Amino acid sequence: MRIPLILAAAAAGLAALPAQAQHAGGAFLAAYDTNHDGKLPRAEYDAARAERFAATDADKDGSISEAEYVGEYSARLDRQLAASGDSAEKQAEERTRQIRQTHVRFGALDTNKDGRIDRAEYDAIAGRTFAEQDADKDGVITAADVAATAAARKAAN
Repeated sequence: MRIPLILAAAAAGLAALPAQAQHAGGAFLAAYDTNHDGKLPRAEYDAARAERFAATDADKDGSISEAEYVGEYSARLDRQLAASGDSAEKQAEERTRQIRQTHVRFGALDTNKDGRIDRAEYDAIAGRTFAEQDADKDGVITAADVAATAAARKAAN
């Protein structure tokens, strides 16, 4: 169960990238490396996650409802799909698939099953995701860490 939750959290964070690029090797790093220096220390990751939480919590009640979670992602997805150059039919298919997966991710992130993702749930998943991606455990994620993590996942399957 641990790996699906980590993957769900990573996917949630990667949602800012085009749908086709979300599973590419460097997508995690690209999604959170806000200063684009190729290094992601924990503080930079936490700051980006805090901004994303605040932006998603539309009613500012300190937690994210499923409607807020799906709504925030849906708006980004629509922009990504419009820029994709894909046919309207392909965009509609991808949107349907992505939104269905967004509901699944919400269910995985809502660990206490109260219908909301509170900051503690959000931060707990983020901590596990960061630890998994930081392959050399030096507190900074680099492209080498991401590649090592991907290789370890592939070897485990």
